[in-house]
Amino acid sequence: MKRFNNPVLSKEFKLRFRSGKSYIGLLFYLLALGILVITFIFAQSFSSQFGFFHPRESQWMFYYLSFLQLGLILFMTPGLTAGIISGEREKQTLNILLTTPQSSLTIVLGKLLSSISYLLILLFSSLPIYSFVFIYGGISPSQLVTVFMLYLITIFAIGSFSILFSTIIRKTIPAMVTSYALMVFFSAGTGILLVLSMMIGTNLSPPYTTNVVSYIFASLNPFVVMLSILNQEFYNEINQLLFNIHLPPWVTYVSFYLFIFLISIFVSVKKIRPNIGR
Repeated sequence: MKRFNNPVLSKEFKLRFRSGKSYIGLLFYLLALGILVITFIFAQSFSSQFGFFHPRESQWMFYYLSFLQLGLILFMTPGLTAGIISGEREKQTLNILLTTPQSSLTIVLGKLLSSISYLLILLFSSLPIYSFVFIYGGISPSQLVTVFMLYLITIFAIGSFSILFSTIIRKTIPAMVTSYALMVFFSAGTGILLVLSMMIGTNLSPPYTTNVVSYIFASLNPFVVMLSILNQEFYNEINQLLFNIHLPPWVTYVSFYLFIFLISIFVSVKKIRPNIGR
């Protein structure tokens, strides 16, 4: 078991979860989600003529929760990870950390996992909230698993390039601003470029023709990929009309963000010890 031991990760876990504030934050997060779900159910029941809550409405509740947590990931991940290396440098503790027997890869991965651990706990602790969805039906377990896999890929991708900026930029604030800027580009910028490319594509070419540029922007946008997972029939209609590419967007999304993760970790490992080939 020593082979898989990461002292950096163990130390960060102890420091991060020693305070009761983490558990209080988790409590209020789950309470907020639970209140939103119960309010949604009662609002739909009272608006119904017979007071029923239909499976179709359960689907909308699942969509609401999924997009809400995706927005939480996009907002919180850069803030949790963009200052973990630059912060050590500003506190003048990075050099002490680098003198330990731990490899650069162990340090980078330990810092990454410890910084996103609280966010992962928030996500997986919300699984009982999704039980409300399964009570009323309309959602398959495979959809839930796919959504959470998308969450994990997005967290690790955003966390990895945030660590990269934290490694190559010496100050925390510029590193955090750069991380948020890149996150906004992938979440909002690709959406704007998608709309523009679709408008240009529909004007230059007839419907049902292949539009690779729009497909790429759609496949890089986490909200569009989430929509294609949640409502495949709707996406298939849009795809047939605008993209006409049969490769599911989540395949391109996973491939691209996995590439970003590997490249970011590789460069971070190289840059954390610029004068040492380790």
